[in-house]
Amino acid sequence: MEPESELVTGEAVVLDVRAAKLASRGLAMMLDVALQLVALIVAMLVLSQVAAFGDEALALTLFLVTVVLIMVGYPVIFETLSRGRTLGKMALGLRVVRTDGGPVRFRHALVRGLAGFFVDFWALGMLGVVAVVTSLLSPNGRRVGDYLAGTLVIRERMPASRTPYVGMPPQLAYWASQLDLTRLSNDLALAVRQYLSRTSELRPEAVEALGYGLAQQVAAAIGAPVPPGVPSWAYLSAVLAERRRRDQAKLRPAVQYGQAYPQAASPVAPAAPAPVVQPEAPSAPVPENPFAPPG
Repeated sequence: MEPESELVTGEAVVLDVRAAKLASRGLAMMLDVALQLVALIVAMLVLSQVAAFGDEALALTLFLVTVVLIMVGYPVIFETLSRGRTLGKMALGLRVVRTDGGPVRFRHALVRGLAGFFVDFWALGMLGVVAVVTSLLSPNGRRVGDYLAGTLVIRERMPASRTPYVGMPPQLAYWASQLDLTRLSNDLALAVRQYLSRTSELRPEAVEALGYGLAQQVAAAIGAPVPPGVPSWAYLSAVLAERRRRDQAKLRPAVQYGQAYPQAASPVAPAAPAPVVQPEAPSAPVPENPFAPPG
């Protein structure tokens, strides 16, 4: 089983991705090279007709330019337009991303294409020996072009991983229903979801530190600080669960939406939260913190 990558976003959240190793990358490269060779053969047939009826020097110059455009332009154009995928990578389910998990842009694709032509494969790469050796020595299978461009090739087709269930803490349900979540960005919500899915795999001090930082960002975005005595993870889980509830409500028919969620202009005041009934004779002292950490 391939180990997970160590990609970390700007919010210090570990991304659940798998780096593509030499075998899958080599097969994708072979498919791309086969397509490039076909394009070169077609270009040679066309330029041979030019040489037969024109200047041979011009035909040779056009051939050299065509070779560079095909060998360098092919990966650069495809990786730029498809956000990190050539035809070979599409067939193998691979994608080039930045080392922080973001999509590659033209400058990343250009650096990878030039390094692949001059260093990794063709000009000085001894037909791919440099790329193979570098990839074997790299823990994430990166070649010279990846190190220069700050990129990594990952696998997109993986077995279905567990999806974190973000539940609403009962103590915060009514409080969360009053929040204004319109300014909560999708990127920040994704970072919170990734954090909540990894809490059981991190050390307690790391969970607390990362949760505190994300809670401060969410509080600044929605204008609602963490209630006193509420753990950061419970605050984040309540905000995310309420956001999901509202998104699901938008997809329901208008009649169901009106029945389940009254409009804000309704004169009927929202119902107060149900009072907590204390047991008459508790067998054990009630803990001060009613929130249990997620499993």
